[in-house]
Order: sequence, then structure tokens, then C-alpha cells
Amino acid sequence: MPKGIFHVPTPINEPVKTYAPNSPERKAVQEAYKAMWNSQIEVPLYIGSEEIKTGTTKNLTSPHDHKHVVGTYHLAEKAHVEKAISSALEARKKWAALHWEQRAAIFLKAAELIAGPYRAKINAATMIGQSKNIHQAEIDSACELIDFLRFNVAFMTQIYNDQPKSDATMWNRVEYRPLEGFVYAVTPFNFTAIAGNLPASAALMGNVVVWKPSFSQIYSAKVIIDVFKEAGVPAGVINVVLGDAKMITDTLLDSPDFAGIHFTGSTGVFRDIWTKIGANIGIYKTYPRIVGETGGKDFIVAHPSANPKQVATGIVRGAFEFQGQKCSAASRAYIPQSIWNTVKEQVIADVKSFKMGSPEDFGNFVTAVIHEGSFDKLARFIDQAKKDTDAEIIVGGNYDKSVGYFIEPTVIVTSNPHYITMKEELFGPVMTIFVYEDAKWNETLHLVDETSEYALTGAIFSQDRYAIQEATTVLENAAGNFYINDKPTGAIVGMQPFGGARGSGTNDKAGSALNLMRWVSARTIKETFIPAEDYRYPFLSEEK
Repeated sequence: MPKGIFHVPTPINEPVKTYAPNSPERKAVQEAYKAMWNSQIEVPLYIGSEEIKTGTTKNLTSPHDHKHVVGTYHLAEKAHVEKAISSALEARKKWAALHWEQRAAIFLKAAELIAGPYRAKINAATMIGQSKNIHQAEIDSACELIDFLRFNVAFMTQIYNDQPKSDATMWNRVEYRPLEGFVYAVTPFNFTAIAGNLPASAALMGNVVVWKPSFSQIYSAKVIIDVFKEAGVPAGVINVVLGDAKMITDTLLDSPDFAGIHFTGSTGVFRDIWTKIGANIGIYKTYPRIVGETGGKDFIVAHPSANPKQVATGIVRGAFEFQGQKCSAASRAYIPQSIWNTVKEQVIADVKSFKMGSPEDFGNFVTAVIHEGSFDKLARFIDQAKKDTDAEIIVGGNYDKSVGYFIEPTVIVTSNPHYITMKEELFGPVMTIFVYEDAKWNETLHLVDETSEYALTGAIFSQDRYAIQEATTVLENAAGNFYINDKPTGAIVGMQPFGGARGSGTNDKAGSALNLMRWVSARTIKETFIPAEDYRYPFLSEEK
């Protein structure tokens, strides 16, 4: 039993290293990238204490050089997924009973492993497997994942510390139990930090997990697995299965012990999963927790008072960092006529100044999109914009997949505020802009709110405080993360809890205690010190 009330280290956000020329971190990541690029890895299934090689494999390649193979990964069959469930449930017997400070120590150690000996490796893996430039890899796979691990421990103690009122006659307390069963973690390609956080946050709260990483993120997922193992996550607590997504999902959702899903991915897939859970609701031991962060059609709206240079920079950074493959990336903008020419000139000049190519060259701001399917989809939209009379490409518009999946950052200007690229999520380096008449500011705000099914992130640029208040009010439900005079990306753990509603998810706010609350089931305990010995209440006494 615990013999003290323990205080965890106060979390701080991990400083972002610069990777400036001749810096030690630059040399370390360049050496790691070169060594990993020129070697081969093999990724098995991780089920219980076993590393299972099924013999059915696929190649790991790099988006910016898709002919270059850096390794292979093994594919699961249904029996492996069923084994992962049983391994998780067996591990739960000891893991759920482990004192919280022991779980905390494991994930705090994982944070320090990433901050130190694994930093160059996890960044290089993200650069190779997901084609992030070094800055994007650093803020994601190193800093944000470290922040999740550190801050989640503090959030856990905050939750445990939330206790009910007691008095002299009774002691009331709440214990925060892990869910009864296992949690299914489904993670995306675009953020290594999300891939690590979704299984780890549930496990931190005493749950056991079956984790299915994205095929396009397996390289850095392997590094996360290595970190968790070295940090001391026991066998069976986080099981990793790779393979056909439908088969894996159907098998897990058909289990009576399915207790929840922690999901980041597309809106359509999440809705399908929700439907399957609903159809199976009668078989589960408990109502599953459904937590998802899904799509976005994130906006920038500028008021006539806005600083044009700040608006242009918000567009360029918000739309084109990591090739627009962030769920928070700006992909539609509304600019007033009065400042449009100035904004337009800077946006075009900035985009033309981009260098594009392999992330191994630190001079490249833009690299490749994640895979051929994404490339082909984006190319179709660009080609359509070239044909449509209500759309004009003012910069970019080229693409080439002969070596890597390179899409030139592209800006479309449309005269139709309901043009398809103003509404549909593209998940790539394509920004669409609608220029509105200054007098139609309020009308434009309602247009922003009503155009898209999503509500993830959005930004307002203005120097007029009345306009800022008006936009904040009108767009209350249009974005779960709302930015004033900043790009709509870059949420920091502990500072801007992240998540949206409508078609963008359940808004359970990763990077805060709100998310961790979803992975516990509270039990209230009342202890009465002197129990009653007579059922009669005073009102039953006769009047004299």
C-alpha cells in the first residue's frame, strides 16, 4: 500500500531545439537519419510478452522517395487480434491494481527517454516515415509527446485529488477506477505525438490497450514501442496489432470486453465505428467510452482592420506547414477586399520562396504528402480548379510523383464561397480563399459558420476589439480551438487543450484532464463512523 501522499514533478513544456547550423542536435539527427535511411527495420506484432512475426509482410517506404525501402512490418490475422484481447485482459489483473505512482513513474521515464537518448531517433524516424522537416518533427514527435507524458501524470493527480465533501459523521471519497475491459487505440499518420498519447493516456489511468497505428506511421511507432518497453510498461498493457483495419476493428468491437475507443482519424471511419458500436451495444459488459478527434475544414477570417502581413503569414504557415497534413491546418480563408491585394502579394511571394524536397535537406520547408492515394486526390482537385470558371490558381498548382509524392503548395481564389475546396477536407497543401466585400463582415462570419460540417480550429485576425468579440460570438460553435491573431495550428499541451465538435469529433480535449477523465469510471465510497441502530426517524414519534 502507498505510504505517503506523493507529489509528482511539476510539468514544463519541453523546449524546442533550433537545429541551427553546427548545433549538437543538428549533428545528432543528421547522423541518426543517415544511419536509419541506410538500414532495415522489421516490425513485428507486440502481443503480451511476444514479438510475433507472421510472415505476411509489407514494405516500409518513405513518401519523399517511395522506391526506397527502409523496412518491413508483419500483418495480423484475426487469431492474433483475439490473442491481443486475451493478453490485455490478463495483464489488466495486475496493471489495474498497480499503485498510481508506479504507473506515473513509467511514463515520466518514457518522457525523459524521448527528451534524451531517443530524441534524434524518434525525430529521424518521423522525418523518414512521415516526411516532416526537422522543425515539424521536433515540435511533434519529441516535444509534444514529451509534454503529453509529463502533463498527463500531473492531470492524473489532479483528477485523483478531486474529492467530495465529508463531515464528522462520515468520510466520503471517490476512487477513479480504470474501465472494465480493454481500450482500442486507433492513431493517425500525421502526428507521432498523437500516436504515442492515445494508448499511453488510457494506460496511465490503469487501462489496458490494443493499439493499431497507421500504416504510414509505423516507423516512428516502432520507436515509441521501444521507449515504452525501456520505460517499463509491462507486457500486455499496450498490445500492438498491424493489418487489415476492418478486420481488426470488427474483431475488437465484437468482444464483450470492449470498453472504449481512443481514435484520431477520418470522420467517415469514426462514424462507421460508432455505428458498429451501437449495433453491438447489447453485448458489452459496460457502455463503451467513444472518444474521437476527426476531420477539419479549418478557417482564417480577416477583418478589414487586420494587419495584412500578419494575415498572409497566418495563411502561409497555417496552410503549408507539414504540407497541410494537420487536422488543424488552415484550408479556407475569407479576406476583405480592402486588404486583399497586399495579402495576395505576400502570400504569392512567400510560397514562391519555399524550397521543396527531402527533409534530410534542412533548407526544405515543404516535403512530400504521405502516400499515393493522398497525392492523387489532391491532384484531382487542383486539375478541377484549373478548369472551373469560378476558381483561379494564383500560385502553385504543379505536382510530381516520379520520385516522391510532391504537391506544390497551391492557393486557389474562388468567387463562390461554396466552392468544393471551401467545404471538403483535402488534407494537403491547398488553400482556398474567398474575397468578400468589407461591408459584409457579419454576413461573412455566418458564412464561415455555416459552410462546413466541421468545427475543429479557426482563426480571426483583427485589430478591432468589437469585431473580435463579434467573431468570437458568431463562431462560438465553429471551432473547438479558436485563435485570435494567430494561425489555427500549434496547440500546446497544458496551454490549449485540443479538440472540436460537429463533424470534427467528441471534443474531449487532448492535452488536459478532460481527456483523462474519459478513461476512468468513478466509484463513490461512503464510510459512516457510527451506524444507526434503530430504523425509526424522529418524525415517527408521537406528539405529547
